[in-house]
Amino acid sequence: MLILRKNDWLKVEKDCRRAIQLDNSSVKAHCTLGLALLQKQELDEGVDELQKALDLGRGANPKGYMIDEIWQELAKAKYLQWEHASSKRSWELQSLKEACETALKEKHFLDDSHPGSFSDEAIISHMKQLEVLSRVFKEAGEADIPGEVPDYLCCKITLDILRDPVITPSGVSYERTVILHHLQKVGKFDPVTREPLDHSQLVPNLAIKEAVQAYLDGHGWAYNTN
Repeated sequence: MLILRKNDWLKVEKDCRRAIQLDNSSVKAHCTLGLALLQKQELDEGVDELQKALDLGRGANPKGYMIDEIWQELAKAKYLQWEHASSKRSWELQSLKEACETALKEKHFLDDSHPGSFSDEAIISHMKQLEVLSRVFKEAGEADIPGEVPDYLCCKITLDILRDPVITPSGVSYERTVILHHLQKVGKFDPVTREPLDHSQLVPNLAIKEAVQAYLDGHGWAYNTN
């Protein structure tokens, strides 16, 4: 990524917006504008511009060298979005959990103060309610806990989550740029099945692509490429 001073990024932003007005299909302009916006901490708009650049780039030249670079920047920005949202959700869940615990304790105190109440039963009931409460909030926060990406969503060569998956005649899915590099540099065969393979036989795996996006939408930590 370019390293510029704040004032330089402001000029870059203006130049890119002007370039997009003249040619809205400019991959470079959308990408650079996205980077400029990220420098200003305008994450949402920056992500939108990088996504436009990625979509345009894939449509114009899926083998282009910029595609992977754009994805890397987009993934970093998406991860930052998730971090911010995750921190906010964590704080909100903790605050709500504490409020619920306080309400349960107050209810237990009032119930236990009534004539004829059974303290032992009330205590057991109160403890069970606290256990249920704790379990519910733990489950609510599990989506924000980093884990392992399912194997079927990962490239069989790099083991990284797929971004632009293609499928071979044998049914194996790979990251497009990775399998193309393999065919060009290593040999024209499927790395898993060892069967002969030509780039013309690769077909976009739209089902897996949609599954990956759905997974990323619910598990933003998976954008972390480190």
